[in-house]
Amino acid sequence: MSSAHKNLSVFNTEGLPDISAKKFVIVVAEWNDEVTGALYEGAHKTLLEYGAKPENIRRVNVPGSFELSFGSQVYAQKPDVDAVIAIGCVIQGETKHNDYINHAVAHGLTDVALKYNKPVIFGVLTPNTLQQALDRAGGIHGNKGDEAAITAIKMLGLQ
Repeated sequence: MSSAHKNLSVFNTEGLPDISAKKFVIVVAEWNDEVTGALYEGAHKTLLEYGAKPENIRRVNVPGSFELSFGSQVYAQKPDVDAVIAIGCVIQGETKHNDYINHAVAHGLTDVALKYNKPVIFGVLTPNTLQQALDRAGGIHGNKGDEAAITAIKMLGLQ
């Protein structure tokens, strides 16, 4: 595995924009909540660390990762929301359900971002096992929620 000895949450923070007045919505899938809760905590902490105000960060729960696209669209269309971070985890099982869900979510979130011309970030883990998910949700490979938050901040800098 290429990430066996890597902290995946190391990222460049040079030149980040001021986000003190920006409003974020973090849409979190309830399915695999041990993982998605940790990803949310990472994203929330990172937004605060880089200047977001607590009152400008809202958490919204949806049942599962498939529902992230609609949940993100509900908030992306609001003029007072600057960026949406979609947090989920789809673990490969014995069937190909994960392939269909992951593809649909990636496509759906891309459509929402383009439709509303604002950052809608794909913070969805697609691991083979629960352990791989935990390793990326605050475990040995860092927290991909941190990375999703930094991505949102950087994308706001494009505007």
